[in-house]
Amino acid sequence: MTNEIDHHVGKRIRRRRRLLGLTQQQLAQSVGIRFQQVQKYESGANRVSASRLFEIAEALDVPVQYFYEGLSGRGESAIPEGDHIAADILSQKETLDLIRAYYRLNERPRRRLLELARSLDPDSKSDAA
Repeated sequence: MTNEIDHHVGKRIRRRRRLLGLTQQQLAQSVGIRFQQVQKYESGANRVSASRLFEIAEALDVPVQYFYEGLSGRGESAIPEGDHIAADILSQKETLDLIRAYYRLNERPRRRLLELARSLDPDSKSDAA
């Protein structure tokens, strides 16, 4: 039986895979499993063994600890309430496309784009208050 930690680990696998632009098939091939198994890991339907998680971490170029980030000692989110981003927002294709495009820019255009985005946010607090 799986639990909330297994679901969290699965979401982190999916998030990193998508951020790298990999398909489930590509990840599966790199660790020697079928893509259906990757689907089951990502959905939390199957628990990832320690050795498999190590292989996945290497394939996704992250330390194993990456998959546990955001968990407290009891499997609850350790993200402060005000800093919490909806879990699915980072899994959306549009979000990932935006992040990739942002990091393809040089530093100055990135800063200007960030300033523009902040200025468009009606809830943003102005520094000149």
